[in-house]
Amino acid sequence: MSLGDDQEGYGGAGQTRTRYPDRPGDVYGGARRPGRSSSRSLVTVVGVVVLLIAAIAFANRGGDDSASSAETAGSKPDATATAPSGTKPVRSTPGLIPTGYAHDAQGAQSAAANYAVALGGTGMFDKTQRDATLQAIVVPARVAAFQSNLDRAYTPAFNKTVGLNEDGSTPAGYTFVSRTNPIGTKVTESSQNNTTVEVWCSGLLGMAGENSTNPVTNSWFTVTMKLQWTGGDWKVVTQSQKQGPTPVPGDDTASSADEMAKAVDEYGGFTYAR
Repeated sequence: MSLGDDQEGYGGAGQTRTRYPDRPGDVYGGARRPGRSSSRSLVTVVGVVVLLIAAIAFANRGGDDSASSAETAGSKPDATATAPSGTKPVRSTPGLIPTGYAHDAQGAQSAAANYAVALGGTGMFDKTQRDATLQAIVVPARVAAFQSNLDRAYTPAFNKTVGLNEDGSTPAGYTFVSRTNPIGTKVTESSQNNTTVEVWCSGLLGMAGENSTNPVTNSWFTVTMKLQWTGGDWKVVTQSQKQGPTPVPGDDTASSADEMAKAVDEYGGFTYAR
């Protein structure tokens, strides 16, 4: 209803006459006259529905074959390099390392990212947990060699350098932080059953707590894994690490020890899938 339906000028003096509703309780003055607004609204609604259907269809198209082909061929990633592939997500059980990866380059990248997280976690400082991790992700023929090498690395002296007790336990009143966070992955060599993957990572390491002499620090590094398809899954054959690429540090203010300890306790990690 327009303003002209409610007010009518008379007497040429700018005065108005108010029209009251025709029946009690009808604040709109009786039945409305049909107008063009309803038809325009219908057209608008139909247009929105059509756009939604088109958007849903586009989102559910599945994998981008061209992006997958480019990755497999080792070409430079483009803007769609991290788009969902449509490959079924890896199986994951709380408290266990995800397993059951797809037998393709994408599955190998997912495996490498999750294995990098496992190899950079706090569990590696405990002999029992470390051996269980290696049993889960390393090819059977290489497990013993991995265990031997890591036993020589995770010594009581090394534990003390990061603020732990010699046996790898955390001192009372402190929170030990060791996290690896994958930023991206790249396949450098690939065949049906053997794939080499580089995982660019950011890491956190240190002891959060009052008067800590080993505060939590951030680092950047790249993990290279040679993976083999064994027993229906991707397993690690060799693993190495190098520094960088490292971005220019920002001017963010470092959090307090209490804030860092609280964040580590409250924010869980992720299962990574390509």
